[in-house]
Amino acid sequence: MMLEGSCNCQNVRFRVDGGGDSVAACHCGQCRKQSGHYWASGYAPDAAYDITGEVRWFEASPTAKRGFCPNCGCFLFWKAHAEDGMSFSLGAIDGPTGLRLHKHIFTRWKGDYYDIADDVPQQED
Repeated sequence: MMLEGSCNCQNVRFRVDGGGDSVAACHCGQCRKQSGHYWASGYAPDAAYDITGEVRWFEASPTAKRGFCPNCGCFLFWKAHAEDGMSFSLGAIDGPTGLRLHKHIFTRWKGDYYDIADDVPQQED
């Protein structure tokens, strides 16, 4: 399955082949601060991506970095340094994704202003 996405200003565009095998909603503090709520993402191997435009990377922690558009600020990617793949923002996909959430992660850190009200598996860390 080929998905296409972009940032708000269209300066960064990407295509990813796949990404539906590990669809997650991350509730960690960094994702909540960056996205304004939790961050929903798909995951694919690095070779599955075709990215055009400049992506700026922020070293979010000793283990991972976050990719965003330097023009409009859209948070598009999350990449662990030790992995040969990365996550992409489901909200950045242009059009329907056809994907379904597989898990909620870092639920121990979720905001106190909402409940997780679905039957999708939850992981505290």
